[in-house]
Amino acid sequence: LSPMLSQVTCFSLPMCVPSDFTLFVEEPECNFCVAINTTICMGYCRTKDSIVRDEVGPLLNQKSCTYEKVEYHTARLPGCADNAVFTYPVALSCHCGVCRTENHECAHRNNPGLQRLGQSSCTKPVWHIYPYLGQSDYSIPF
Repeated sequence: LSPMLSQVTCFSLPMCVPSDFTLFVEEPECNFCVAINTTICMGYCRTKDSIVRDEVGPLLNQKSCTYEKVEYHTARLPGCADNAVFTYPVALSCHCGVCRTENHECAHRNNPGLQRLGQSSCTKPVWHIYPYLGQSDYSIPF
């Protein structure tokens, strides 16, 4: 029953896919906090670690949900001097793979200041920016 239960559990967890995410950018010299709607890679990736390391050596297989294809969009930050811009990733596709620390954030951040249940931690008025054409305040690539 145990192997069958673990297989059932595996399929009930959300798999590694692009997921909607709101990124809040607040710069001290700007009049607004910018809410950027984008997609990030999020979900379950199977990870294994052997319990018999002493006999066979380490059999560690750690994978994380990371970008397979990604675009970078640049948005102008409204209310800033000198036309300040911010570049952010938009996940097009994701896969379970080794996290490359040289260009990806591989650790989970436990930050209560991030958006939670539709609220933001911004101290300034929020200005929304969307990554796709047809949405209001579309971010124009440079």
